[in-house]
Amino acid sequence: MESTGKIVAGVLAGVAVGAVLGLLFAPDKGSTTRQKLTDSVKGFGQELADQAEGFISDKAGRVKNQAQNLAEKSFS
Repeated sequence: MESTGKIVAGVLAGVAVGAVLGLLFAPDKGSTTRQKLTDSVKGFGQELADQAEGFISDKAGRVKNQAQNLAEKSFS
């Protein structure tokens, strides 16, 4: 769990640095750059949500399997 937190923190830090650099070096008008940044963040947020959902589903499935195995051993 600890490594997952570090990965998420690293990804968020990378997004923040990328956003700042994108704003500093953007060749477009401010409104266009802000729209691109908004779209990018929305896409990143959705991707992060999808990955979190998969991670949680995987962990829940493992816990369920372990509980079933324990119950089978207990009642056998």
